[in-house]
Amino acid sequence: MTKSIPSGLHRRALLAAAGLFASGAHASPPRDGRLQFAVFRNGAHIGEQDVVFSRAEGAQKVTSAVAMSVHLGPVPILRYEHHAIEQWREGRFERLETRTSTNGKAENLTAAHEDNSLRIETTAGVVRAPDAAAPLTHWNAEAMRGPLFNPQTGKMLKVICVRHLGDRLPPPLSGAATRWAVTGEAQIEDWYDEDGVWTALRGRLPDHSLLEYRRT
Repeated sequence: MTKSIPSGLHRRALLAAAGLFASGAHASPPRDGRLQFAVFRNGAHIGEQDVVFSRAEGAQKVTSAVAMSVHLGPVPILRYEHHAIEQWREGRFERLETRTSTNGKAENLTAAHEDNSLRIETTAGVVRAPDAAAPLTHWNAEAMRGPLFNPQTGKMLKVICVRHLGDRLPPPLSGAATRWAVTGEAQIEDWYDEDGVWTALRGRLPDHSLLEYRRT
């Protein structure tokens, strides 16, 4: 493992983790309003992600918290925390706020609609995105059908998203599923169970290691 791995890990881990999304036919939160995932890199447990769903004034609020830590022996080489709050209304993305800390470096983002576009304000500046854009936060597979942006940096993603029906959940999970494959700048597969709930994720990091999310 080299020093180039942590930066690559945090970039892809964000795309794979920072946030939250659901299935082939429609976006479905779990019945109990919460998702919990264990995060693994090459089979080693490196963190967790919690996603909480709530409703207020007709809007769907989705709150996600990610915490990951990678060690080289006893020495921590990556400490990553990400917190996101999304708002959706009648299937349309409305607003996002995120806070991220990578080895102590802080980043903030807000995204909201303004003048028939999406205004994304980040620590580095302001990005104007298409009005139909949504964050790649995974719990809502319907978002895969339109333009996607990175929920940490605000950058528009150059990706192709393809839905695969009649799939199976990856081991050690089991059961029928819909799989969405994301290729291009990100290499990610997301699985959604028969109820349309986000259940698993696999992604290749720049160092060719395997990042996995397993619902707990």
